[in-house]
Amino acid sequence: MGTRLNYGKAAPGAMKAMNGLETYINNCGLEAPLKELVRLRASQINGCAYCVNMHSFDAREGGDTEQRLYALPV
Repeated sequence: MGTRLNYGKAAPGAMKAMNGLETYINNCGLEAPLKELVRLRASQINGCAYCVNMHSFDAREGGDTEQRLYALPV
């Protein structure tokens, strides 16, 4: 297996922004399903297919509906 990309070194500003978002949503008082939708939307905006897959799976596991997931981009 090859060496993995160190995102912190490759894009420290992006990592700082992502960590800031995570800190904010963990402390803002939103319900867990809505927090996962925020993570999913941020992943869509960032164009990260891996993260979109992960957060959509997590949202479904948390009880979110397909309808809410499909409507999220609009």
